[in-house]
Amino acid sequence: MKRFEYEITQHAATTFKQVVYFCSETGECSIDEVPTDQTGMLADTLNKRGEEGWELVQVSFGKDGVLAFWKRKVKKKEK
Repeated sequence: MKRFEYEITQHAATTFKQVVYFCSETGECSIDEVPTDQTGMLADTLNKRGEEGWELVQVSFGKDGVLAFWKRKVKKKEK
């Protein structure tokens, strides 16, 4: 049986201060006007966590920042 561990990380709004994320009245959400350096910072964060074995499960945006929900497979303990 596969086993997983989970982690939640918080990233301050100032980290991605130029990312404009919005939702329409119909519930469609998108990112707009994102400078290249900001997408690069986001990619660096994702790649660093991926190298550690973490998979991004969910992202929640708020006025104070971003919550990222991660999971990774737990290695079986050797006997």
